[in-house]
This record gives sequence, structure tokens and C-alpha cells, in this order.
Amino acid sequence: MTPSPSLRVLVLGATGTIGRATVRALARQAHEVVCFGRASRASTEPAAPESGVTVRVGDVQDPTSIIRDGFRGERFDAVVSCLASRTGTPRDAWAIDHQAHLHVLHAAQQAGVPQLVLLSAICVQKPLLAFQDAKLAFERALMDSGLTWSIVRPTAFFKSLSGQVERVRNGKPFLIFGDGTLTSCKPISDDDLADFIVGCLTDPARHNRVLPIGGPGNAQTPRQQGEQLFALLGREPRFTQVPVALLDTIISVLSVLGRVVPPLADKAQLARIGRYYATESMLVWDPIAHRYDAAATPSTGQDTLVDFFAKRLRGDATDDRGEHAVFS
Repeated sequence: MTPSPSLRVLVLGATGTIGRATVRALARQAHEVVCFGRASRASTEPAAPESGVTVRVGDVQDPTSIIRDGFRGERFDAVVSCLASRTGTPRDAWAIDHQAHLHVLHAAQQAGVPQLVLLSAICVQKPLLAFQDAKLAFERALMDSGLTWSIVRPTAFFKSLSGQVERVRNGKPFLIFGDGTLTSCKPISDDDLADFIVGCLTDPARHNRVLPIGGPGNAQTPRQQGEQLFALLGREPRFTQVPVALLDTIISVLSVLGRVVPPLADKAQLARIGRYYATESMLVWDPIAHRYDAAATPSTGQDTLVDFFAKRLRGDATDDRGEHAVFS
């Protein structure tokens, strides 16, 4: 097999967990990587010691900084964006998921970059929230840009499903919405997702396509995830059911109070995001049958959620969930 050519790639969002994994994957395949991101988080960038990786500091919301500090008039074969808003609230989402990406796209076009790979989210296929609308708006702009594009829409991340490891280890029950079977997903690890993202650069079958992707194995419900965790601990499963109606009440109260106290409006939006993930599966949506389709959701990689749970329990994996936390 002929090895893939080495590419020069500008990476956005390299300080996030998926971004860091993507930089590692690019470096493993001997691509030349330039990471561009915020000054406030530059010191946390772990990719700098990697061979062939350069870190550049700038403001992704400033088109002048993107051109001056990021591209610097240099040649790049591709841009890979793992950049995403931290909270998903409307102002944050439209500023980062949409407008900052538009600035990067325009800069890439001016620089003659031929390809852009975007990490999006599978939940945009059924948009009910501001951050989903913002992501979709940029997806459409990318499709119309004239660049070769790949839009990667992953299912649930391991980190977003790991928030209850410590509470269960400490003897508490596993929390579920409803009976724990309202939703399902195909969890995917950072490294498996990163390898898939990097593969989009050189695989023509992934060019100019929207690519939903999950991890290996069958789809899992939250109840099944809890059962796996208890089995690793050698304990009988214990669950506490949280009614979805409780989230509806919280959303209603915060929405009313948010008219008087603006910060509470953002908290209401965060509660809406939580409700979405509590009631919608992270699988391919069949708009004709009006259902989620696990069989139609592609899989990749070899890492499994139960193995990740085991690593967490042994202390071999860290909990870096950030805004992805659901339960803790």
C-alpha cells in the first residue's frame, strides 16, 4: 500500500479533547500540523512537544488575527476544525459555531486552501436548539464554498457518558431519565474519532459528504451503560429514575425568571440542551420513518465504552468532560 502523502494542516480547536487527539493522529501519520487558538488556553496545549507540530496564538473570532497569526500567508493543504462553542447558548453558538467558522472559511479561500474537514455533531440532523441551527448554517456555507469538504457528525463521546463513574464507585445509584431506555447511542472514543477525522483528508470516499459516525458494537441505552459500570464493580445495578417532566419544570421556571435576570435565560438554554440529550438518541435519524436507526449509523474504531469505564476505575483515564458533563 502506498503511504499517504504528508500534508500541511491548520487545526482549530486543538485544546479540546477531540482536538488534542486529532493533533496526535495527524502527527502519527507524519503530517505537518499548525495549531491555532486562543491565547488564554495556549499553555494547556499538549500537542506542542509532538514532532511536526507548531502552536500559534490568536483570536478565532477576529478575521484579521486568523489571517495574520494563523495562516500568515503560508501554504496549507487543509484546515481541520474541531472548534466548538463551550456552552451551546445562543450567543456563544452563533459567535463560534457559525461566525468564527465563517471567518476561517473566508481566510482559507483567500489563502487558496483546497480542503476543510469540520467536526460537527449528529444532533444537528434534528435541530431544536440554537447551537444546532448555528452549526447547520455553517455546514451549508461550507458545502457552498467550492472547497473539498467533509462534515463529521459523531455520536456520543466517552467523556460525555462518564460523569457517573465516581458516584457509582462511591455507592450511589446510577441516574437515568425515565426508565433508562428513552435514548441510545454508539459511543466513540477520542482516538477513534480522531483517526476517522484525519482519514477524511486522504480518502476520496469521504470528500464532499456528511459523515455520521459512531464507535464499534451495538447501540447502547443509558440503562445498559449503567449495568456495565456496576458489573465492572461487581455490584448489583441500582438506578434512580429522573422524570423528564422535572426538566420541563426547570426550563419553564428559568425561562420566566430569565426575562428579568438575563443570566438565567442562559441557564434555561442549558436545561433545554440537557433535555434534548435526555430524550433524543445520538443515532442517524430516518426522516421518512420518523425514528432513529442504529443499523444505519456507521461504526469505526476498536475502543469500547466499557473498556473506558474500566480505565477510569483503574485511574488510567482522566475525566475531562468540561461542558459535556451531564451527571456528576
